[in-house]
Amino acid sequence: MKLTKFTHACVRLEKEGRVLVLDPGTFSEAEQALAGADAVLITHEHADHVDVDAVTDALLANKELQLFAPDGVASQLRGKAPGAAERINTVAAGSSFDAAGFAIRSFGGQHALIHPQIPVVANVGYLVDSNVYHPGDSFAIPDGIDVQTLLVPIHAPWNKVGEVVDFVIGVRAPRAFPIHDALLNDTGRGLVEGHVTRIGARYGTEYRHLSSGESVEV
Repeated sequence: MKLTKFTHACVRLEKEGRVLVLDPGTFSEAEQALAGADAVLITHEHADHVDVDAVTDALLANKELQLFAPDGVASQLRGKAPGAAERINTVAAGSSFDAAGFAIRSFGGQHALIHPQIPVVANVGYLVDSNVYHPGDSFAIPDGIDVQTLLVPIHAPWNKVGEVVDFVIGVRAPRAFPIHDALLNDTGRGLVEGHVTRIGARYGTEYRHLSSGESVEV
């Protein structure tokens, strides 16, 4: 499977001619990521994870495109693209389904706390083909599953470095790559990734930096 990172939280997965896109948000190159996609997974409703206009355009342009998202996102998109309503699927944590030939399991349930005065929204993490795990904005660890490829939210208003490291230690995937990094400059990125690389290695995780547009086989 080919994994391509886009800016921030968006990744594109390709296998056997099929394309699955996760979290094409407003911080990402959403139109580019969505080009030729067969299915889209959205973890939650925040704009940096779903560019509503770009996703709506993709749904209207591609009559085969399927989308899977928590109820709030799915409802909003059905309102924006009523002609595609039957291809917009509501997902909750604890479900299993097929998306364009990729086997998906969902985990989590809610967004990590930012502040008590900021409402907590639904957040679903996705495990793709028992391999790639995208947690969205959460450190929920899939239970009973050996994740092979972990996508690590290395910086956010809701996390700190120690929590990032503990997430990597808790999942113990053989390999890990960064997501949720658009707000970091090079200095901050180097600091966080240094801790994740060094400590993760003690627990069997090889962390590798991926720049936007870079691809890797997983």
